[in-house]
Amino acid sequence: MRFADIGQQLRAYRLESGLRAEEIAARLGVSRAALYRYEKGEVIKLDTIRRLAELLKISPLSLLGIGIDYFSRPLAFFERLRQIEEEADQILAFGGGVCLQIASDAYEAALTEAWRAAAEGAADPVQYRSQSEQALGTILARRRIYQQRRPTIIAILSEASLRRMLADGVAAGLAPGEKAQARGRAAAVAELEHLADLIESVPIGLQIGLKDGPEPTGSFCVLRGRERAHVVTCPFPPDCGPALGAGVAMVTAAEEAVAIHQRVAEAAWRDALKGPEAAARVRALLREVKPATALA
Repeated sequence: MRFADIGQQLRAYRLESGLRAEEIAARLGVSRAALYRYEKGEVIKLDTIRRLAELLKISPLSLLGIGIDYFSRPLAFFERLRQIEEEADQILAFGGGVCLQIASDAYEAALTEAWRAAAEGAADPVQYRSQSEQALGTILARRRIYQQRRPTIIAILSEASLRRMLADGVAAGLAPGEKAQARGRAAAVAELEHLADLIESVPIGLQIGLKDGPEPTGSFCVLRGRERAHVVTCPFPPDCGPALGAGVAMVTAAEEAVAIHQRVAEAAWRDALKGPEAAARVRALLREVKPATALA
């Protein structure tokens, strides 16, 4: 058994459960410090794995990294994604309008502002602020991992998703008020300008394609490391908020799942707009909305 992998799975599923670390430790009959050591990769007995699985309402195989992982909480899912990205040498992303690792600073700032504003109107502002800080920490960690490791990224973004982001703005609906909506739309414009610049500059190790037509029914990533590959399907957009997502995300290393998602992405890449044509399309979208933005 790879105890470091078990520890990572344990942390993600603890976040998914909504239970506090001290609650889990008390029910197990261990200290909170011992639970954190398990999460850091300390040797853990099979009986403890079984008891943890019962407590977290998952299969013991899930803690062992075998089978399929399911997450209904965005915060838990984003943590699991961060763990996988730490070992990924290639990221193949399909769908959506944003690739978080290469997103602009304006996008990150818009998320930070919207989540903090949303906390003020939350039923439990303290808990929401805590979740927001955890989510922002995970985002910063994922972006830092990319800067340090520089995995190859192939991103196939959806033109329809870009249009929607321009119309609605970044983190649409989280922070009420016209000013918040205007800031979100301004951040969306800045993000598309950044995207067009990236496509034109063609950085080493980064390829961006643009899929026209309707939005894909689901976005996913194939992440390949030295030892294995994972498929990640995600109903949670990066700006949905740490506790507001509705859906179930899935992570699996099953070979057949990796293969079929890889084929779909490769077919989409062949048909996608690339290079100057893709950059021109993004800039055309910007010309459509800039007059309206200026009037606002």
